[in-house]
This record gives sequence, C-alpha cells and structure tokens, in this order.
Amino acid sequence: MSAELDNLRVDHIGSLSRPQALLDVHKRADVGEAAADELRAAEDAAIRDVVAAQDAIGFPVANDGEFRRRNFQDSFAASVTGYESSADAGVYASQFRDGMDRQGRVAHGLAIPGPAVLTRRAAANRLTVTHNLPLDEYRFVASLTSTPAKATLIGPDRVAQRFDWQNSLDVYGGLDDFESHVASLQRGMVSDLIDAGCPYVQIDAPGYTAYVDAPSLATMRSRGEDTAENLRRSIDADNAVIDGFDGTTFGIHLCRGNERVVDPDTGKDRSSVAPRRPLRRDC
Repeated sequence: MSAELDNLRVDHIGSLSRPQALLDVHKRADVGEAAADELRAAEDAAIRDVVAAQDAIGFPVANDGEFRRRNFQDSFAASVTGYESSADAGVYASQFRDGMDRQGRVAHGLAIPGPAVLTRRAAANRLTVTHNLPLDEYRFVASLTSTPAKATLIGPDRVAQRFDWQNSLDVYGGLDDFESHVASLQRGMVSDLIDAGCPYVQIDAPGYTAYVDAPSLATMRSRGEDTAENLRRSIDADNAVIDGFDGTTFGIHLCRGNERVVDPDTGKDRSSVAPRRPLRRDC
C-alpha cells in the first residue's frame, strides 16, 4: 500500500470547500446559538457526504475535507495547550472566515488577538499535546471507507513562524528550543496516527515559500532572525518528525497562499498551488 501511495498521480491537499449547512452551524456556534453536540453532528454529516463523493468517483485516497477545523493550522493549534490565550479568539476566527484574510499578507501571522498559529501567540507554558485532532479526524474517515485515508498536519516551520518567541524567552530558550520541541510533539502525533493504521501523512508547509519572498524575508530580519538559519532549522525539524517511519507515505504541501492573497506592494494576486512532492530526508 505504501508503494502505491508513494506513486499517486492524483491527490487533493485536504482542505475542501465547506458545505453551506456546515458554515451556517459554524456561524451559529460563534454566537452561542449552536451547542457542541450540534456542531459535531453537522461535521459528521458533512464528512460522510464528502467521503462518499470521493468514493463515488474512485478517488484513490480519502480525506474529510478538514471539516472539523476552522483553518488548516488548527491541526496543531487545536491539539495543544500552552499558548497564551486570547479573549477575542472566537471573534477573530469569525472575522477571518468572513474575509479578514483579504486585507493583505498573512504569511507570518497577524500580531492581533486571535487563535494560536493563525495569529502570532506567545507561550505561557511549554506546549503539551492534549488532543490529537488529526488522529480523531483519521479514525472517523477510516470508519467510513475502505479507501486509504490520509491525515494532514501543519509542519514545524509554520508553527515557528507564528510563534512570538521574543515574548516567550522565559518559557523557551529561543527558536531552536521551540521548533525542536514542536517536532518532538508532532512526531508523537504522527506515531499515534501510524499506530491507528494511517498509511499517508501530509505535512502542510506553506511557510517554506517565504524563503524566496523578499517581503517575508524582510519581516523575519526585522525580528532579528537569521533567515538561512530559520530554513535550516525547519528542514531539520521536518526530518525529525518523519524519520524512521519507513512504511508510511509522507507528502509535503507547498503553496504561496490562496485566491484571496494579494501582494500589497503590487496589488497583484499572488496565489498558486504547488503539486504534491515527496518529503525527503535530504531536502
């Protein structure tokens, strides 16, 4: 099975358009009009439909459309505790979904109230995995289909780019300490997925394109960061996450954003999506 998945010629990145019924429940949940049980039931129904649709066309790998997430970065943020909380996180999530990401660059997170990883947050304590969201997602999909199912997990690079390390030095000794710790946590999450039978894990790494983007590089340097060292650290962290899981297929998702990302310097649409590529230890 691993060899077959390694040579896939068709795939999707995991995040699919949410059906209107689910979006409606999300909005009601944001204002306290929908309970957790109702939201879970709406997610379950939407996932059943989207998995059935993939099976109906003979798609070779199944995914839940990331319908249990508000944003793909929740794969890590919703799985851990330890970030400083933001009282306005729920309000911000609603604003983001309704178009706040149309306001300009989002490559390094906005330093405003909001959910961890989606916005730059400091750490109050060393992070701890309390709920492996990708594992929960995988188990449900695997129960619905005989098609191999994949799990998606935001990689250490984006997590580090969205970490307010300057205000976390009493918790972490810097970015090396933080990203190494994130890699160890994510390795545990991947191990749990593989133990549950998951044959394919996709690492979402949109932040890598920042290293060939002049404004993003300038932002890193403005924070006193060495951009070459950031890149080296992130590659090492990715390799630490996947090392030794030889029977599992790993993929990496790279992109420059989505259809709503506009470069403020030129006013031009910067969106593009790179094809799936294998994640290699020597990358």
